[in-house]
Amino acid sequence: MRKNILFALFSAALLLVSCQSKPQVGIQLYSVHQDSGDIASTLERLSQIGYTTVETLNGGGNPKCYGLSAEEFKALCDKYSLTITSTHAAIQNDPTAEAATMDKWRALFASLREMGASYCVMPGYSFGQTLVQVKASCDYCNRVGELAKEYGLMLGYHNHAGDFVEVEGELLLDYVLAHTDEDKMFLQLDVHNMGGNDPMYYLTHYPDRVKLLHLKDDRELGRSGKIDFEKIMKQYRANGYNEIYVEYELPFRIGDDEAENERNLKELWAGLKECYDFVVEQGYAY
Repeated sequence: MRKNILFALFSAALLLVSCQSKPQVGIQLYSVHQDSGDIASTLERLSQIGYTTVETLNGGGNPKCYGLSAEEFKALCDKYSLTITSTHAAIQNDPTAEAATMDKWRALFASLREMGASYCVMPGYSFGQTLVQVKASCDYCNRVGELAKEYGLMLGYHNHAGDFVEVEGELLLDYVLAHTDEDKMFLQLDVHNMGGNDPMYYLTHYPDRVKLLHLKDDRELGRSGKIDFEKIMKQYRANGYNEIYVEYELPFRIGDDEAENERNLKELWAGLKECYDFVVEQGYAY
């Protein structure tokens, strides 16, 4: 009996060490949006590649993920040893009905808390066409960020190329960062969607705002040679952060041609594997 107990404890210890030593690599689930009809199968394949962390999608602030409740989706991720750490979701403010809008955020935040997430990232937002409008949007983001803290979450913003336009002489993203509070909205820096700007500028000028990274390239990570991932990761870690998510996009849609669909999906999964291998081999896993 004693030997059995000792063996069980030893096995549990080995499993714990194994889990702790496994490279941690996140994946934004938009990367597999063309093959997420059977989300269980998709999550299983991501886990088999080696991904350990998912950033899910709660489009429009929907508290459900892929039609599943928070409890159901978490159970599915747990089944495949995937940790839910973040989501992409945004709810546009309606100044005439902000109370109802904030209730939508509450429902989303409650769902994320149940899933065990730490972050809620807004993947783009219509801040406005004038600085007055943009400032009002920043104030709204501060209110949402303060609400997120009540649920143990941090609100973030994910940049796209359109965030680098000028509004009345001000670069939009910089203005937003200057007019939102550091403790209420961080920046998830997408190193590819920069509108021609240098990601290093934001890593060095806003070292405490860039708390998450999206590693992305034209296609598979590192192939284009356009992005200095080594320099980016070195600075990111020097700033005291290390959580990353792969975002891989192939521009195709599922259509009626079965053979073409099969070719595209095969290429998609091969690319996801290549991106994972790149992150691990380059030492960017955390």
